[in-house]
Amino acid sequence: MSFTEKDLKQIKDRNSDLLTIQNQIENFKTGFPFINAVKAATIGDGIIRLPEEELNNYIRLFDAQAPKKSLVKFVPASGAASRMFKALYAAKEEGKTDKSVEQFDKEIGKFAFYSSLSRHLQEHSLQHKLEALLGKNGLDYGNLPKGLLEFHLYPDGARTALEEHLVEGALYANNKGKVRLHFTVSPEHKRKFKALINQVKSRYEEKFGVKYNITFSEQKPSTDTIAVDLENNPFRDGSGKLLFRPAGHGALLENLDDIKADVIFIKNIDNVVPDHLKEETIRYKKALAGLLLDYQKKIFYFIKRLEKPDPSVFMINKAARFLKNELNVDPPKGFRLWPAEEKLKFVLAKLKRPLRVCGMVKNVGEPGGGPFWVANEDGSVSLQVVESAQFDMANKKQKAIFENATHFNPVDLICSFRDHRKEYYPLPGFRDDKTGFITEKSQSGKTLKAQELPGLWNGAMADWNTLFVEVPLITFNPVKTVNDLLRKEHQPE
Repeated sequence: MSFTEKDLKQIKDRNSDLLTIQNQIENFKTGFPFINAVKAATIGDGIIRLPEEELNNYIRLFDAQAPKKSLVKFVPASGAASRMFKALYAAKEEGKTDKSVEQFDKEIGKFAFYSSLSRHLQEHSLQHKLEALLGKNGLDYGNLPKGLLEFHLYPDGARTALEEHLVEGALYANNKGKVRLHFTVSPEHKRKFKALINQVKSRYEEKFGVKYNITFSEQKPSTDTIAVDLENNPFRDGSGKLLFRPAGHGALLENLDDIKADVIFIKNIDNVVPDHLKEETIRYKKALAGLLLDYQKKIFYFIKRLEKPDPSVFMINKAARFLKNELNVDPPKGFRLWPAEEKLKFVLAKLKRPLRVCGMVKNVGEPGGGPFWVANEDGSVSLQVVESAQFDMANKKQKAIFENATHFNPVDLICSFRDHRKEYYPLPGFRDDKTGFITEKSQSGKTLKAQELPGLWNGAMADWNTLFVEVPLITFNPVKTVNDLLRKEHQPE
């Protein structure tokens, strides 16, 4: 694939890598392979269920260790909330109404944002309500990110999703009164995020007796992927320039890689609940973090002993059993017959990886990823969070494995990518680049193909050490449509 001098300058100006772009074009030509799932992860077979006593022990462990650790709450918060209001836009612009629109109209007074909305209402027709909610002369909610929308109502007023994360941060990401939060935001929304933080920060600091350190980052333009036409040639805009598109949430791996902390809590911006339902969320966040620290200590124990001169065969085999029985990495067939040197090399490579503990809820039919045992290129089998699009549904065996999944990934992760020397693993080196996605889009009336990088908690973390833990369904309350805010989980006590 040849590029003009103008193309090369455009690529350089974006801080993009020419070889990476050429690889992306090759991906369009060859496509991405499906994963090879071995079986669904289930309770006792890849998913841990914590008895109450064990849960409390991990909570105590985390509470004891938290003052000695640097903690960060990492919240992907990019993009406008327009999809939340899809049905309302259809009613506003095309006059199409359905049951969800009727429910919105009937129960509009129950929304936390109703007080703010009412200031824009001069009449009470449905069209006027929709214009006040979505229009630029009203709340303009369709063009705001979810983090800035008023989600929950309290006696002292409404609270946005962003504010709920400030509260959560104070309750489990608190290191001796200091709370670090990091939000990934879109450039066009950054100013409004900062304005809201400046408006409410001191109130929550006083309420919880903490000091917040809140930072923001944007998806890096260098992570955008090149678009191609249907013949896999670079797509060009009206001025002849190459077209690059945002590469999905997998691009945020670069943002996560910039975070320096011992423990990182990851949770989507819209998965929050009012205060009266937060207890289980807080308990399980702490327990999962305690579990992470416990396993990290065990991993470091083995690494340090295996790095000593001439480690014993006994220690190598003991580490291999730990890898299989506790870290869920099943070595390739014939591993038992490998020479000690080869075993040592394999075990050390698998131990020296970032670590994540992922909360899993029982499957209730939500779209998205789930926990599976997956065969890797090196012949090993390990735990992965896999999206439905990564499965070959034409393969009856693979389709059956997908349908046998008992649990679902609610994006509830606690991570650490510090090694035993307190240095940081470079996260892009642990991504499976063969787990991207190709989709069809349009630009100026022309069809194009776009490419998404491996998802942040899917292929981007494919080569991490992974533990799955069942968490209560009450900890998973995403807001996909505006009417989700009418569910009891988002209503006042």
